[in-house]
Amino acid sequence: MELRKTDPEFAERFQHFAFDEVVNEENQQLDVPTRYLAILSALMGCGGLDAYRGLLPTALENGMTPVMVKEMVYQAADYLGYGRMLPFLNVTNEVFADRNISLPLPGQATTTMDDRLEKGAEAQAEIFGEQMKDAWKNGHINRWLAANCFGDFYTRTGLDLKQREMITFCFLMAQGGCEPQLIAHAKGNMNLGNDKEFLISVVSQCLPYIGYPRSLNAINGIQKAAE
Repeated sequence: MELRKTDPEFAERFQHFAFDEVVNEENQQLDVPTRYLAILSALMGCGGLDAYRGLLPTALENGMTPVMVKEMVYQAADYLGYGRMLPFLNVTNEVFADRNISLPLPGQATTTMDDRLEKGAEAQAEIFGEQMKDAWKNGHINRWLAANCFGDFYTRTGLDLKQREMITFCFLMAQGGCEPQLIAHAKGNMNLGNDKEFLISVVSQCLPYIGYPRSLNAINGIQKAAE
């Protein structure tokens, strides 16, 4: 950490908080790969490119596979937009090249251009309930949401549905201004088994990287979803 030389007092306190106090807080811990998956997703959500670049090698050394990383980055295109996702994809490719990880990685797609809408609607229904089976009929944006967001990305292998809903929650939490969607996806997480306590732990582990205001907003969203 170069900041130890240039900003030693700040580095001392941040390192203690993020890597000791938060990591070891009782009842707020996550398994190591899940913790890095959540934090890297949150860093994408808040635009923390330099912090992402610094943390990615450590994540790869602690249980995150290259496929998990790429699937996380790809899914961000639908929640952050291509404009904000692309710098993270480029940095990911640079880190992979430095570590001699061959690209492209094995394909993870399970849908075709012909069945992506159908399979996407099925994924939506699995997460949010059977009423979502026909939600795509409510307009072209809803159709795109089912076919593109869920059919193109949620159906891919490399991450399971619980992991994908968690990273979506992290994208929304960290970028802010998406509170209705945050509450909906908090509920989607709970429907899949990522319960209230788990989501609060996710927020807790991401807090040093996204700050208190968005973390407190996320806790509020979780409480509303649980109600």
